[in-house]
Amino acid sequence: MAAIFNSPSKYIQGPDELAKLGSYVEPLGAKALVIVTPSGKKRVGAKIEGGFAEAKAELLFEDFNGECSKGEVDRLVALARDNGCDIIVGVGGGKILDTAKAVAYYLESPVIICPTIASTDAPCSALSVLYTDDGQFDKYLFLKANPNIVLMDTTVIAASPVRLTVSGMGDALATYFEAQATHDADGGTCAGGKGGMAGLALAKLCYETLMADGVKAKVALEKGALTPAVEHIIEANTLLSGIGFESSGLAAAHAIHNGLTMLPECHSMYHGEKVAFGTIVQLVLEDAPTEKLEEVLGFCIELGLPVTMKELGVAELTREQAMVVAEAACAPDDTMCNMPFEVTPEMVANAILGADALGHYYLMDE
Repeated sequence: MAAIFNSPSKYIQGPDELAKLGSYVEPLGAKALVIVTPSGKKRVGAKIEGGFAEAKAELLFEDFNGECSKGEVDRLVALARDNGCDIIVGVGGGKILDTAKAVAYYLESPVIICPTIASTDAPCSALSVLYTDDGQFDKYLFLKANPNIVLMDTTVIAASPVRLTVSGMGDALATYFEAQATHDADGGTCAGGKGGMAGLALAKLCYETLMADGVKAKVALEKGALTPAVEHIIEANTLLSGIGFESSGLAAAHAIHNGLTMLPECHSMYHGEKVAFGTIVQLVLEDAPTEKLEEVLGFCIELGLPVTMKELGVAELTREQAMVVAEAACAPDDTMCNMPFEVTPEMVANAILGADALGHYYLMDE
């Protein structure tokens, strides 16, 4: 199996870049369907419209219904066709961006991804994660190509709730550990091949950037400051993690996340918050050195990322609940198979219980 490296055609990051969206759309299409939430349109709609005033391309705003499901994708595909839209633009968070990519995939049209938050590594990938209408994980939709453009307006992102960027750090935290596990297992990646040196190096740089700048960025964001550390973390959360996971592989941490969607108590938590706990579970499953566990646990605790199931909404974790998560995480079509040793649901359930106990121990709350 060949090594494959995937990336968006163009990655643009800087202050007020959304004001230039019209100029980026113009070479790719004549009419853009801009998928956004009502609150997102309130935040950035005027900035986007201003940018289209000088462009030849037109735009049509459409509200997102809140879930990246097959039904919502089908609705938006029909709407784009009915209105003659030949380019799709997603503006918002992870589920809007995955929806925009899926719509563009079915229309065979270009797509521009414009995150207004840095909460996941979804923007850069040729992948959409589909959920059921009630929020349970459905399937991965593998796309023919990565986005034509990923556009990061750091002014907008820095003004978003701090918890969202912290959640993005939780998602990015898993990148290197999953990439290394997949490399050790000689496993496959979302890019359709095996990981190479470049993807693994970016995954490692992602982790190093989190450790170097994560706390500095959180503190700056709490004061609304767009500092170099914030710019670095936005890039780590989005580009480094995005390329790192796609070109180097997912393993236990994201499989655990998918398992956690089976517990209704966890539905209010962000993707990256669940992935952060999944990373701790993966480290327990691997019997990682205490020093590494303490580094990751300390990072999560300092940022406010969950290190216990209680913080994820499960008041009193039972073995039965751990097994529900573990069974789903070990589904044949999930990414647990990229661990470099055979994994059973019982092993995962024990790792969940062990990670939860460690979290309580280091929090010193029980």
